[in-house]
Amino acid sequence: MRISEAIRFATELLASSGVENPRREASLLLSTSINRDMAFLIAHPDHELSEQEIDSFKEYSLRRAKREPFQYICGYQEFYGLRFSVSRDVLIPRPETELIVEQAIRFLQIRETRRFCDVGIGSGCISIAILKHVSNSFGIGCDVSERALELARKNAQMHGVVDRIRLIVSDILSNVDVSDGFDLIVSNPPYISKSEFPNLQPEVRDYEPRLALLGGEDGLEIIRKLILQAKGALKRGGKLIMEIGHDQANTVSKILQENGWNDVDFIPDLRGFLRIVIATK
Repeated sequence: MRISEAIRFATELLASSGVENPRREASLLLSTSINRDMAFLIAHPDHELSEQEIDSFKEYSLRRAKREPFQYICGYQEFYGLRFSVSRDVLIPRPETELIVEQAIRFLQIRETRRFCDVGIGSGCISIAILKHVSNSFGIGCDVSERALELARKNAQMHGVVDRIRLIVSDILSNVDVSDGFDLIVSNPPYISKSEFPNLQPEVRDYEPRLALLGGEDGLEIIRKLILQAKGALKRGGKLIMEIGHDQANTVSKILQENGWNDVDFIPDLRGFLRIVIATK
């Protein structure tokens, strides 16, 4: 099988399975399975694949045809200019979550102390990106999933910041020592409602961890708890920066105001949805 034939095979397979941009995805799968860059594929369409490369490529293509996310197949995802290992134990980092990192860096850089907590750390992408860009910062990362914490530790080691983060098994902040107070709390909590879940893309619904997606009946169960717990864990003037659902801004604003938070602000994502909330203690 030549490169051109392999790409044609996978393109047809993925298209029949409803995968968007099937030719692009076919090329990415082939690039990953034979460990060659995209430029090589374009320049060498008649290059013959080995039997092992063919077997690997077909396996990847069949997995993707079942709508398994490409990131779980290749095992990584780029986020804020860094590469992170991912598995089905954690959410795949997304571009809108980079907005949390941008706001966190901006805030911590003007603080004398730079101690933060990442609630539901997952792969560690938010914390590690902050640590890489803010000197003298220190993070606490908590998650209910021990497997997620193991992956976060692996990523922290890979990026050379493992000595500046402590990882804790905790349901929100229940097991975190908050006596010294944090300058900042960041989180991408579960915010999908029970009614929304069946309508998610198969890549999300069938493969990403439900524990990290589902936020209870209305999608706000974890957000409410975090808003209540975070206030007692922050220093005066500290901030909570959190990702929310595309239609949750008004409700989240009311919850924050009812619980005495100040300067509530929202940051839109690239589609214009109010996706990131920032609140000050």
